[in-house]
Amino acid sequence: MPVYLDNNATTPLAPQVRELMFRYFDEEYGNAASRTHEFGLRAKQAVQRARVEVAAVVAADPAEVVFTSGATEANNLAILGLAPHGEAQNRRHLITTTIEHKAVLEPIGELEARGFEVTYVPVDASGRVRSKDVLSALRPDTLLVSVMQANNETGVLQPIAEIAGGLTSHDAHFHVDAAQGFGKSIAELKSARVDLISISAHKIYGPKGVGALVARRRQGQRAPLTPLMYGGGHEMGLRPGTLPVPLIVGFGAAAALAHHEHSSRQAACEMHRAAALAAFAPLGAVLIGDQAHVMPHVLMAAFPGVDSEALMLAAKDVAAMSNGSACTSANYAPSHVLTAMGLPDDVIEGAVRLSWSHLGEAPPWRELADRVADLGLVES
Repeated sequence: MPVYLDNNATTPLAPQVRELMFRYFDEEYGNAASRTHEFGLRAKQAVQRARVEVAAVVAADPAEVVFTSGATEANNLAILGLAPHGEAQNRRHLITTTIEHKAVLEPIGELEARGFEVTYVPVDASGRVRSKDVLSALRPDTLLVSVMQANNETGVLQPIAEIAGGLTSHDAHFHVDAAQGFGKSIAELKSARVDLISISAHKIYGPKGVGALVARRRQGQRAPLTPLMYGGGHEMGLRPGTLPVPLIVGFGAAAALAHHEHSSRQAACEMHRAAALAAFAPLGAVLIGDQAHVMPHVLMAAFPGVDSEALMLAAKDVAAMSNGSACTSANYAPSHVLTAMGLPDDVIEGAVRLSWSHLGEAPPWRELADRVADLGLVES
């Protein structure tokens, strides 16, 4: 089997998470909304414990954690859920960046189609938006600023702390899509000025199908969100439906592990990164994005004269990797992120994303480098 190097797309379940989840599938299978018996009470307590574990990573109040099916739903709830308030207050201006995930760009595009005005802040070849560009776009009628924590393709961290600091005197709601960075880059999400945080469990060695929107209170008031669905009073009235207790329990456990093991995970990933850079340096690898602000488990690179599709095919028995976002893998159009960065066509066409884990053995960088070298000779 090839070594799995696509952890930005999804991560495996941590063993401790899997063990705990099966207990809530097989033994503790009560409905958390059933208040008349012990099974329901224990399920509710388990959900509350998970809420505490998720909140702790971003220093939020557990009551501010709204469980969802993942970061995509959380993004939609944050963006579309604010629209009625914006319309009522005549605040119809939104700010975002050109490198956001489609789960942010598409709901924002929906609001744009409804008459909202959107400022799309550009980036340069660094792949990192400038905080002053975001802040200079603010207007009195700005409702929402939405900037991702870390880009899903390049791994580049955005200046969330700087933007949060610049918003202290403005009433705009600040939303951060933290699908890639939650539990991996800790400090910036603890800012009280980050109002809305979208999270997915399956990016931090938890299960697929569960995530959260952290909706912080400001001066005691929760963000004025309108639910997207109706049918019950679950999750503070923002999301109806029976809570998937095993998934939520797994999410909480994964969040707690990510928080507790943060330093050791980073150290392991940085060691693998150094080995990758050493192996690829003789090949003239073009490293994509600002390497001074990149997550330690991600490397996006292009190799001169090598096409990404050809490389993934030639190395499929060595490593499982990607050349962009898993959410758009069926679409062979050039990456909107790399295009927004203004990179040359040959770099965009040759870019591969390698995202590894702290788990298991070191990735086979030398063997992968040999495949790149062989392919370069063939294609030249």
